[in-house]
Amino acid sequence: MSSDLAGRPELRAAGKAMVEAALKASALSYAIIRPALIFGVEDILLNNIAWLLRRFPFFAIPGRGDYRVQPIYAADLAEIAVDAARDDRRITLDAVGPEIFTFGELVRMLASAVGRKPRIVNVDPRIALGLTQIVSWLVRDVMLTRDEIRGLMTNLLVTESPPNAATRFSQWLASNADKIGIAYASELARHFR
Repeated sequence: MSSDLAGRPELRAAGKAMVEAALKASALSYAIIRPALIFGVEDILLNNIAWLLRRFPFFAIPGRGDYRVQPIYAADLAEIAVDAARDDRRITLDAVGPEIFTFGELVRMLASAVGRKPRIVNVDPRIALGLTQIVSWLVRDVMLTRDEIRGLMTNLLVTESPPNAATRFSQWLASNADKIGIAYASELARHFR
């Protein structure tokens, strides 16, 4: 990924849409897989939420927190991708797990799993963005962007498609609570490895 795109999620999204359109217009067979919220050992978003919950006395949720997420385990996503690669059809599918949570429920579940009881407050999305920008400055990373907040709040991380992955986030979290959020996971460092 070029450095121009690494810090600009809106350009990455536009780029993905252009690639998707080009594939659909071609004569090639293809598999377009659209994962929802990915979780696993090297996850960034959920790990960093847990990191914040472990370290701060409060956590700010943008808006009401009633927007939904449908997490998929990284290994399940990999299996879906491998199966799709073996297929010579032209397919587009959502990759989603079996559980759906509101963002507020997800944050509270993470807090409980890591044994913390921070004050969870609902704030205007602009305030949440401002707070994450302060933390971003402290950790020298881009923690959350306006476009990511917008995508989250418009239910882009959930689908009407039936689940096509078996691993339940709630069970995975119970088994990995002692590992999640121990160290901060840098988005920028991952892009520039």
